[in-house]
Amino acid sequence: MPDDAAAARAAAEEESAFSHPPVDPDVTATYGEHPDQVIDFYVPRGSEPPEPGSLAPLVVVLHGGAWRAPYDRRHITPFADYLARRGFAVANVEYRRGSAIPAQGGDGPVAGRWPDTFDDVAAALDALPALVHELLPQADPRRTVLAGHSAGGQLALWAAARHVLPADAPWRTDRPTPLRGVVALAPIADFAVAEKLDVCGNAALQLLGGQEKFAERQPYADPALLLPTGIATTLVQGRTDVVVPQAVAESYAEAAAKAGEVVGLTLLEDVGHFPLIDPAADACAVVAEEIAQLAW
Repeated sequence: MPDDAAAARAAAEEESAFSHPPVDPDVTATYGEHPDQVIDFYVPRGSEPPEPGSLAPLVVVLHGGAWRAPYDRRHITPFADYLARRGFAVANVEYRRGSAIPAQGGDGPVAGRWPDTFDDVAAALDALPALVHELLPQADPRRTVLAGHSAGGQLALWAAARHVLPADAPWRTDRPTPLRGVVALAPIADFAVAEKLDVCGNAALQLLGGQEKFAERQPYADPALLLPTGIATTLVQGRTDVVVPQAVAESYAEAAAKAGEVVGLTLLEDVGHFPLIDPAADACAVVAEEIAQLAW
């Protein structure tokens, strides 16, 4: 448990990140019939006018919130707008999360839906090229970067690893998704370590359907077991994060190294969980630069 000072700091960081008003997208598209199966698009609007005929890199954003219903894509729209103002085209993906019914033995909503959460992320990524072509012609889909925060970081790493899923996985693809890379922000990237540390109140355990399903489903969902991907990957992690501790990201990076893959791990001093998506925080600029290094 964090001490009082660390808890107070984390609360202040969260308050700052959630203090920005939501930013409406330029256009919203559906990729399915469920109300949560939507993608918000943000047109690039950097301070410098684009060169005639030039296209902007596309950043696909997957929000966090422990895969739980109360946390939807609206809380990350200021971050999406921040990226758009830095010249990126942005797709902010919504997906089905856990029901509003409290988890058994818990004091909050259950995390995620199996298999719906994964169905949606896979469907959104599959639908994205056609939607971008139609609705976001300013974007260059050949320069796509997946960026996810917290639980969304897990989903970004997972989406980039669909070609290495078990052969019987319904989401498996024959070849890697064409990506410039993945930037995962304080991701829940190793389910075994996350459970040992009780990250987000056993969220990963709930996501996979509880203790009786955890081991069976883990190979289909745990990014640390889906390596190597062959896709450039960077993790950005605050050293003082008490929500998803540094040990989770480090464990993923170690698993990647054992699989013969080099994963970047950018550790930020005196930074917790939420400054990574807070446009008012210096850490957010670091995140944008990490995305730019892969995208441009």
